[in-house]
Amino acid sequence: MAAMSPMWVFGYGSLIWNPGFAHDARVVGFVRDYRRVFYQGSTDHRGTPQFPGRTVTLEHQPGATCWGVAYRISSEEDKQIALEYLEVREKQYDEKIYVDLYTDSSPKIPAVENVMVYLATTNKERNPNYLGPAPLEEIARYLLPPNLSLTRLQLKLLLSSIITCAMFRQIYLAEGPTGPNREYVFKLEDALNKLDVLAGVVDPHVQDLANAVREYSDTELSK
Repeated sequence: MAAMSPMWVFGYGSLIWNPGFAHDARVVGFVRDYRRVFYQGSTDHRGTPQFPGRTVTLEHQPGATCWGVAYRISSEEDKQIALEYLEVREKQYDEKIYVDLYTDSSPKIPAVENVMVYLATTNKERNPNYLGPAPLEEIARYLLPPNLSLTRLQLKLLLSSIITCAMFRQIYLAEGPTGPNREYVFKLEDALNKLDVLAGVVDPHVQDLANAVREYSDTELSK
C-alpha cells in the first residue's frame, strides 16, 4: 500500500510561535501574492463581542510575499487531531486555501506544494467579524468636515493616518480569553524577527503597528 501524503499547514500569525499540534517538520518560508494585515476581528481570543481585538489574515495582493512557518504532519492520527484542533482554533476564519511555499534556498520553485492555510475573507455573511478598512470616502463622510477640500492623494494620506491611529488604539485596549490584543502584536513582531531568514523578515504593517502600540502604551502609562 502506498504511503499517504503528509499534510502541510502554513502559519502566518500565532501559529508561528504556538502551533498547538504535533508535527514532524517545521519549515520557514513564504507564500506569494498575499500580504499579512490586521483586518480580522477577534471576539474569542484577543477580544470580546463587545470590544473585538484585531488579528492577522491574508489579503490577496499580486507581487506581495508573506513570510511564516509551514508544519508537516505525517501520521494519519496526528493529521486528524490537528484538523480537529485547527477547526476550533481558527473557527472565525471562514476559508481554507492551498498555496505553494517558497524558501530562502528555493525562492523561484516551490519547496512545498499544496500547503493549507486559513484566512478570513471580506464576506460579511460568512465572516461577520471582518474589520478591514472601509472605503476612504465613507470614512471621510463621518470624520472630516463636509466643506474640507482635499485631493484624492491628500485624502488618502490623511485617512491612512486616522485608520492607523484607530487600529493601534483598538489593539491597545482590546483583551480576550487568550490575553491582551497588544501581546499578540508584540509576539508576532518577535516571532518574525526570530525567523531564520538570510535577508531577515521585514513586515512594515506589523512593525508599524507594534511601534505605534508601544508609543501609545508609553503615553498612557506616563499620564
